Amino acid sequence: MNSSLLKEVVLEQRKVLESIDLGIKRQALGELAKYIRLPHSIVISGIRRSGKSTLLAQIIHNFYKDEGYYINFEDERLIEFSLADFNTLYEIFIELYGDKKTFFLDEIQNIPKWEIFVRRMQDRGYKFFITGSNASLLSKELGSKLTGRYISLELYPFSFKEFLDFNDYSPGKDTFLITSERGRIKRYFSEYLKKGGMPEYLKYKDDTLLKRAYEDILYRDIVARYEIKEVKALRELGFYFLSNIGGLFSYNSIKKLLRLGSVNTVKSYADYLENSFLIFTIPRFSYSLKNQLASAKKAYCVDNGLIEAVAFQFSQNKGKFLENLVFIELKRRYREIYYYKTNNGLEIDFLIRKDKRNALLIQVTEVLDSDKVRRREVNALTSAMDELKIKDALILTEDNEEKIKVKDNTITVIPIYKWLLEKRLQEKLPVFK
Repeated sequence: MNSSLLKEVVLEQRKVLESIDLGIKRQALGELAKYIRLPHSIVISGIRRSGKSTLLAQIIHNFYKDEGYYINFEDERLIEFSLADFNTLYEIFIELYGDKKTFFLDEIQNIPKWEIFVRRMQDRGYKFFITGSNASLLSKELGSKLTGRYISLELYPFSFKEFLDFNDYSPGKDTFLITSERGRIKRYFSEYLKKGGMPEYLKYKDDTLLKRAYEDILYRDIVARYEIKEVKALRELGFYFLSNIGGLFSYNSIKKLLRLGSVNTVKSYADYLENSFLIFTIPRFSYSLKNQLASAKKAYCVDNGLIEAVAFQFSQNKGKFLENLVFIELKRRYREIYYYKTNNGLEIDFLIRKDKRNALLIQVTEVLDSDKVRRREVNALTSAMDELKIKDALILTEDNEEKIKVKDNTITVIPIYKWLLEKRLQEKLPVFK
């Protein structure tokens, strides 16, 4: 690559970095603080437009000031950049800014074999902060070259707490006890439920930004990278998932419904959508791995705003929006998420496993006011609790709050907006007997 052009890019990007709006302090910044002084590379992955570049700027501003090298590989002028150009880039960095010990590499997945350079420089005592928008690509490269020498973090769109920070509202310890404050929280929650947490969209309030992000994921992150020929099939699959949030599916049923080639094609395309962080799939919980793999899956989207902007008439179903919102928060908190189906066919929205002995059952419903809905949710949970020997469970609703005792079992009912603001990992995790 032409060194003069590369120098021009570095200088211009530096000016952009220095003038960038740092926005609200991301919760991830606090998590990363304890790793700042470790020699390990820090890898931040997540969907496009979730704020990875801004988080890098916050890291630089809070911990490094002018003590690092920064480059964003999403710049179209770097399309010809290759592994061989890293030495030239390093030379330009030294020429412009002197000898530094920290690199900030933004959207690194665009550069083939980048991990070779990172490993070589890491061996020489340099530290790296790396962002990327492809989970599979990053894990493959990190696993092959940086095994045990990196710490990974997934960045999601704004949490509800971050959404409140964005709106300059900070709930206090008595917020839920004061009628007017509780009303404000509920108003913000209703807005967050539909708009989601994509930072750029919330700043400018233009649906086009969400639609463009969706198109970039399909065409730049998937079609171009994997050389997809059946673009129409990929679009139909993405649209299907966003329009059927929380619904059960199998790859074979989708193949028949959408007439999308082979089952392997459907599975590959679904994997691409998941690797780009657009959707997440969860399996049915079973102690048998064979049964787990053979069962239908459920799919969720990374952001409710994307669903609202892209999916077909989805906004009429508030229950699915609530369920999707709960799922994304669970992704922030836990690694193992399943759904569960009882022996008599009753479905539990989420089963969380912390380890082999600890689990948490969660149902999500809009309201718990009618006897029919109450019986349905309680019966499903008590059946599952009896089968799994669990004594406690949660029902998350739009606004109900109570304790339900069924024999020795306790079901806690709590509004989702209150649960979202609870301290992380605060839930009591019952034990498998």
